[in-house]
Amino acid sequence: MKNLGLKITSLLLACAVWFIVSGTRREQVRQRMVTASLSLVGLPADLVITTDVRSSVAVRVKGRISDLRSLASQSLEASADLSLITKAGDVVITLRPQHINVPEDIEVVDIVPNKVRFTIEKLGRRAVPIRPFLVGTPPIGYLVGQAAADPDRALISGPLSQILKLSEVATERIIMTGRTATFVQNVPVVSDSPLVQIISPSTTQVTVPVLAEVGPPAQTDTTGSAETTATTATTDTATEKPEPQ
Repeated sequence: MKNLGLKITSLLLACAVWFIVSGTRREQVRQRMVTASLSLVGLPADLVITTDVRSSVAVRVKGRISDLRSLASQSLEASADLSLITKAGDVVITLRPQHINVPEDIEVVDIVPNKVRFTIEKLGRRAVPIRPFLVGTPPIGYLVGQAAADPDRALISGPLSQILKLSEVATERIIMTGRTATFVQNVPVVSDSPLVQIISPSTTQVTVPVLAEVGPPAQTDTTGSAETTATTATTDTATEKPEPQ
């Protein structure tokens, strides 16, 4: 009976540790739906995706309740490697459980949708003219001449189907309201398409001639014309002779 109390205490501690450790094992296993952002990586530099790609997928996962609770605070990602794609065309990627970055104790049951479709095109480059984009008009009595950009051509990059259709790119807006003299302005060169990039130049120097008109602006005297017409009509009426009875 020596050290009986110490033995009982040790036994109780061992039971408590066993109960705590085995507690997670006794937890119920549940399933739930979570959202994972979709990331497509490794696409070769000479290719570009030209169609919309969904930004996320729904993932059904299975695990213990405590693990599922902790999963709610994590950012999940579905990542697909495109490095093996070598040519343009329509592509279908099948997402599998190993594409989802979940903890080891969580099982991926299903991915919705598990297939991602998009189109890939070859990238190309081309030089096109730069058009100064003038907005507004100067005050009455002033004329705008032909605006000139220097440099006047831009090197662009983008999907071949798009850059072959482009005949020009434009500058950002150049405000003409209130202008009464020729001016020079450095403005960025921009692209209307998010897939077409301006390689160079990023800005161009635009010269816009603004000249005063020679002589007063021509005006139409509508009042005088109306009075003349009315006078002529009155005269014609007065000179008419009555028809014989």
